[in-house]
Amino acid sequence: MSRRLTVVAAAVLVYLAVAGLFVIAVGGVGRRGEGGAAPLFGPRVAIVELEGVIIDVDDVVQELKGLRENPSVRAVVMRINSPGGVVGPTQEVHDAILRLRRAGKPVVASLGAVAASGGYYIAVAADQIYANPGTLTGSIGVIMQMANFEQLMKKVGVDYVVVKAGQFKDLGNPGRPMTPDERRVLQTLLDDVHGQFIGAVASGRKLEREDVVRFADGRVFSGQQAKDLKMVDALGGLEDAVLAAGKLAGLPTPPAVIPPKRKFSFMDLLRNQFGGSAAAALLRPSLPAFKTPLYLMD
Repeated sequence: MSRRLTVVAAAVLVYLAVAGLFVIAVGGVGRRGEGGAAPLFGPRVAIVELEGVIIDVDDVVQELKGLRENPSVRAVVMRINSPGGVVGPTQEVHDAILRLRRAGKPVVASLGAVAASGGYYIAVAADQIYANPGTLTGSIGVIMQMANFEQLMKKVGVDYVVVKAGQFKDLGNPGRPMTPDERRVLQTLLDDVHGQFIGAVASGRKLEREDVVRFADGRVFSGQQAKDLKMVDALGGLEDAVLAAGKLAGLPTPPAVIPPKRKFSFMDLLRNQFGGSAAAALLRPSLPAFKTPLYLMD
């Protein structure tokens, strides 16, 4: 009997220890940052990070959906540090933010070191945008780059043979120059997407389309310049954005915060180990050279 009691007592102690660790962990999730310990439960501001080139956004879109359905999340801060990326995924995140807002949850964009092109496209979906004075942002333009190896192939004796059905099926073929008709097709496509970009900025920032057209030529602005052009609402960092989001949601100041998810990446670990070496450059995410999709980036 005593042996059984000992086992039961040990099991209870283990359970209590695990429960205690869980409470500590949950309490850490709800930290306020400055105002002391936050309650374990209650309304919060969630921070979502968008880092690097925008290519695969499934995780970000699912995270935003989860926050939209989470009753304890009253507002979201979108922390953006990106030079842009592929058009389709960029528009997916933009639309996910709009859905959050339609669900009654305000969103504040906090621009990091750079939030240009597609990064800025995502930011304009938010209720408010905060940027540091030196943040690089804007770059309201669309670009598609394709290589032409025709002369190199001739030098090495390579003949590029294409069999196709459809005049434009091999558009962007690196083995020959682009024809005038192909250039016209691509230019029409890029002009259309550029127009969508301008429309999104005008709508999100409540600006006249003609005013946006004046600076939508692909140039990059500092945070201070962007504020002067009404591209951002205020100058400030992540903490300022969190306070603004809490205020929009009617939460106490400072609000309780759900910090951004930290995902372990073996590639990031390798890049950190190699630092600024040539090996790190090889490990850095890059865009494909052939069959290039449409990008919202410089």
